[in-house]
Amino acid sequence: MAKTERVTAPRRKGSQTRADIQQAALSLFTERGYDATSMREIAEQLGITKAALYYHFDSKEAIIVSLFQDNMRALDDLLDWAAGQPRTPQLPSEFLGRWIALSARQGLRTMRFAAANHAAMRTVMPAREGGPMERIGRAAQLLLGPDAPLTDRLRVRMALLSVHNAVLAAQGTDATDDDILTIATQAATLLVGDLFPAPRLPVPE
Repeated sequence: MAKTERVTAPRRKGSQTRADIQQAALSLFTERGYDATSMREIAEQLGITKAALYYHFDSKEAIIVSLFQDNMRALDDLLDWAAGQPRTPQLPSEFLGRWIALSARQGLRTMRFAAANHAAMRTVMPAREGGPMERIGRAAQLLLGPDAPLTDRLRVRMALLSVHNAVLAAQGTDATDDDILTIATQAATLLVGDLFPAPRLPVPE
């Protein structure tokens, strides 16, 4: 296996160092495997000391937990935004587009790690309430209302999972992040069909 190139970077702010650690760890965990990667290797990848690494995270488990917590907070912010919007015909399309874009922007690398490290995921992030599926349920209710037929609720839930499913389908292929986002959006569009207009992705800033 080719040696991972070490990254040396200028002095970072604390929040940037934390984000850099998360992304470097994800890359190493996905490439080498969670169990085969040490905290020392993560520090070396970033060109920082182990003391600097441990200042932000006391273990590999803490890094992964922080990533998923950050993802859940971002979904909560999106759900809060949707709950505060007027119930216009365009809202479901805009909300689903924002959900897909957020999943692609913030969750793709995390999903790839999870797909490549099933055993570690079961240990580090055991199944519990208040996770992604609880938020998907809330999102489906926001999109459809509380009394929608089960078949409609399942279709919307599948649309909300489109990026996750596209990541799984892309394993073993040369699909890029853009490819995954494109096919996930197409799949979501087919799933919501006659329920509301196709998801409208936000314009990149």
